[in-house]
Amino acid sequence: MTTPDNWRPTASLQALRERAQLYTAIRQFFAERDVLEVDTPVLSHGTVTDVFIDGFATNFAYSDSGHNETLYLQTSPEFALKRLLASYQTSIYQMSKVFRHEGFGRLHNPEFTMLEWYRIGLDHHALMDEISDLLKALIGAQQTERMTYQQAFQKHLNLDPLSDSTQRIAEVFNDCNIDLSDEYPIDHDGMLQLLFSYEIEPRIGQQYPCFIYDYPASQSSLAKISRDDPRVADRFELYFKGTELANGFHELQDAAEQRKRFEHDNRLRRTFRFEEKPLDERFLGALEAGLPACAGVAMGIDRILMLKHGYTHIEQVLAFPVNRA
Repeated sequence: MTTPDNWRPTASLQALRERAQLYTAIRQFFAERDVLEVDTPVLSHGTVTDVFIDGFATNFAYSDSGHNETLYLQTSPEFALKRLLASYQTSIYQMSKVFRHEGFGRLHNPEFTMLEWYRIGLDHHALMDEISDLLKALIGAQQTERMTYQQAFQKHLNLDPLSDSTQRIAEVFNDCNIDLSDEYPIDHDGMLQLLFSYEIEPRIGQQYPCFIYDYPASQSSLAKISRDDPRVADRFELYFKGTELANGFHELQDAAEQRKRFEHDNRLRRTFRFEEKPLDERFLGALEAGLPACAGVAMGIDRILMLKHGYTHIEQVLAFPVNRA
């Protein structure tokens, strides 16, 4: 429904200036470290197979193939960035719009700004160190803390996500009375993810930004499996004041293993009666050619801006959120 003033932006002029200042600070941070800023397509023939991430698709009627093609708005620039990594073997970053078919709310707009970067020669622990430096530069966070996924569950739910049975996890899940729609797929990992979101996420990172690392291998389709414990992968997420800020990996380099994981995602999609997604063969080709050893992370810039300046809703840092776009 239109109203007389719904053409106006929801962000103040001050918020727009703060965004511009944040972009400048990010670019300065990476320039000092000789990390190259790049630009990759928003529209792509490939998309993610992740069961819990849904992208937007559009029909392209003018392909040089002579046939209509489905193109996808990118949920992340990851696959394209890794193609550049395989080609040029240099550390890179990108700030860009990404798109996820999810509801509009306090912390999410279907179109949002992501900062993603890849550092050749670093593992996920060294990348967490660099993220800590970036947070100090951007939001003044003087320190960060770290906790394994297993430790977080043991501390806050008295549950071991790596060794407890599905029945035990279901008992804790039912005790928490998490409200689900009938369409939501729920299995072992689904219960763990919801328990983390509803019961753990609000309790961590309240004083300092908190890295959670060593996620279950079954929840880490683009990360290396840990050398120390095959039950977990070299993946981390970052939380601060109840908000997820970043998701990172010590990146998987094995093309055959990556293909198996994508195919497993699509089997899960069939199980949950979701649409299967085409595998990004160009990305898999880049892995076959040789991805350099690296770690990478994606960070939500709108949320960083909210935390830095005390905004309570994402529309306060967006010129035109989806309901005014």
